[in-house]
Amino acid sequence: MLFIIYTTGRCNLGCSYCGGSFDPEIVPWSVEYPLNDLEGLIRDEDIVAFYGGEPLLNQEFIKNFMDMFTVSRYVIQTNGLLLHRLEKNIIRRLDTILVSIDGDSSLTDRFRGSGVYGRVLENVKKIREDGYSGDIVARMTITEDSCVYRDVKHLLSTGLFNHIHWQINFIWADLWRSLWRWIEEDYKPSLSRLFNEWISRLEDGIVEGIAPFQGVLKRIIYDGPAPPCGSGSESFTILTDGRVISCPIAVSEKWSQIGSIKEVSREYLESLRPCISEPCITCSYFKICGSRCLYTHIERLWGEEGMKAICECSKHLIDLVKRNIKHIKEIASSGNLTLREISYPEYNNTVEIIP
Repeated sequence: MLFIIYTTGRCNLGCSYCGGSFDPEIVPWSVEYPLNDLEGLIRDEDIVAFYGGEPLLNQEFIKNFMDMFTVSRYVIQTNGLLLHRLEKNIIRRLDTILVSIDGDSSLTDRFRGSGVYGRVLENVKKIREDGYSGDIVARMTITEDSCVYRDVKHLLSTGLFNHIHWQINFIWADLWRSLWRWIEEDYKPSLSRLFNEWISRLEDGIVEGIAPFQGVLKRIIYDGPAPPCGSGSESFTILTDGRVISCPIAVSEKWSQIGSIKEVSREYLESLRPCISEPCITCSYFKICGSRCLYTHIERLWGEEGMKAICECSKHLIDLVKRNIKHIKEIASSGNLTLREISYPEYNNTVEIIP
């Protein structure tokens, strides 16, 4: 099971996507429960991901947590600005570090703040130089100003990231100015070009770490939960006030509320399943897509047009991989690569798979 642990509701950035810190009345900026309250929930075989806000604003909590609990994997989602201050003994225990960055300096700084791009790359480079050999994931936010081909290729070219993942800034944002034109004239052609080059690299025996391609491949071959992030079935979030919720971004929505850490048992969490309805459950893509995102599936803040837009993007990605499954298997059977090596992630490291 994956537990996403909020260390704080505070953030040291005010990105245009989300506006920065949570209201402390909704997600307190410090942890308000004793760590031993988690002893009945978290087990040695679990995965723990530190989250926020900016989780590294509460490094002391992370250290205390690691001192108390032994789990199979530790993960963190961070904006990267404080990585250089993270103690080396903590960094060594992190299996995956997801860092928010959107592309080159002009794009990243436009939405995240002046100088953010340079500081993030400098800090990622520093922990690499200090010996960190784990998985570093560039976690992009895609907007109308993005070009998925250009921006993914740029981040790959830095040589600092093992994997690239992106989320399209649908639903929470205002309805895009040219939504369908962007999908048909920009996103789909750009994604196809990126995928074709990814296949060409596979033919050369090289696996480029493009998480959506690898993750969809894994779901086609090995199956996976619905939604792909596992929210509400294999993944649960613990907020700073001790509330347990099914989805890490649904901090106040009633459907996400499960209970407090003092009243929720491990056995109860293991019995839960998310409520996924139409149009997803009878869709031919459902087994692979898994409804994409529990939050967007339930909230539908853009209405039916938003759902259709999300589906169109998801189906195009899935079709790219499905049409090439036979070829990918042939590449794997040639002896240079295995399907396990091409697939990703090995475990639920909070990469949501479907953008």
